[in-house]
Amino acid sequence: MESLYLLIPVALIFCALVIKLLLWAIDSGQYDDLDKESWRIISDEDDADLIRKNKDSTP
Repeated sequence: MESLYLLIPVALIFCALVIKLLLWAIDSGQYDDLDKESWRIISDEDDADLIRKNKDSTP
């Protein structure tokens, strides 16, 4: 019973930390575009073409 006095606050702090990290990840845009990387992998473009396009698009 005495161990619960320690375990319950530790569990509550841990849950609060996890919720805070989840909200931070959502707010910082971690889940905005989940399909971009999967489409990039199956794309037929070579890496050289991608580098050339990136250089052309920069001002």
